[in-house]
Amino acid sequence: MVLNVGIIMDPIERINVVKDSSFAMLLSAQSRDHKLYYMEIPDLFIRDGEAFARMRKLKVEDNPSAWFELGDAIKSPLSSLDVILMRKDPPFDMDYVYTTHILDLAEKTGVLVVNKPQSLRDANEKLFTTWFPQCCVPMLVTRDVKDIRAFVDQHGKSVVKPLDGMGGRSIFQLNPDDPNLNVILETMSGDHGELLQVQRYIKEISAGDKRILMVNGKAVDYALARIPGTDDFRGNLAAGGRGVGVPLSDRDRWIAAEVGPELKKRGILFAGIDVIGDYLTEVNVTSPTCIRELDSQFGLDIAGQLFGEIEAGWLNRE
Repeated sequence: MVLNVGIIMDPIERINVVKDSSFAMLLSAQSRDHKLYYMEIPDLFIRDGEAFARMRKLKVEDNPSAWFELGDAIKSPLSSLDVILMRKDPPFDMDYVYTTHILDLAEKTGVLVVNKPQSLRDANEKLFTTWFPQCCVPMLVTRDVKDIRAFVDQHGKSVVKPLDGMGGRSIFQLNPDDPNLNVILETMSGDHGELLQVQRYIKEISAGDKRILMVNGKAVDYALARIPGTDDFRGNLAAGGRGVGVPLSDRDRWIAAEVGPELKKRGILFAGIDVIGDYLTEVNVTSPTCIRELDSQFGLDIAGQLFGEIEAGWLNRE
């Protein structure tokens, strides 16, 4: 079986091929003889109710100095593709949302979109954790600064984050006796009272923020523990954390089993759930990473596992 596989991503010339999970997917697809087509969000458009894109044929090579080759741009309906990988990094802004609506039209014609466009809209990576309270520490989502202050007074050290962030950006640690607490909250909520998520601080962050990759609702056997640097409490690799592969604990597997069926139900073929200590903190569905790190540390082929599911899903699509 040969599939026409499109990918929507950030500029390919800027990626770090050693760590980029989208690149791992492209290498896997090419190794299975699928044909690759490259797009960025501005390339997509709708004409007379049909989804189109300016797309270019793509070839990839696992070579840090010359990793891609692009053909000439052609305007083609998205229905000419069999599979589309939606791998654009956040921010999850309105431009991203509009793109998922274009992908809805492609899906309607029989294209398998990974992940499902409606689920990309519905499963906010912070708010989606509220579907699994049994897996989480005490949590509050609110615009009310006074309520956040009361939460911190009750639970002690806490963490506050915006709902649309990524890579550890704009995450603050809150302490009841911090004289800057009100200023932090007022600054984060902004003039319009933005919704914020507050979670009780989990001291086990010192042992790492574990990224567990989920392929069609099932956990990969190893996680990447992203361990904070000496001068930061955040484990995100983008914030300076270092990644160490670890086998899943029994608690990790229990959390994955709680989350997995809902991911599968929503057509989320590839996700990354974040676990600190014994608790779920985020469910990443837009462009989860850590494939290449885990593959290299444990001899895995996570992208190959994913494409096995994609090929089966394409054959069985409704």
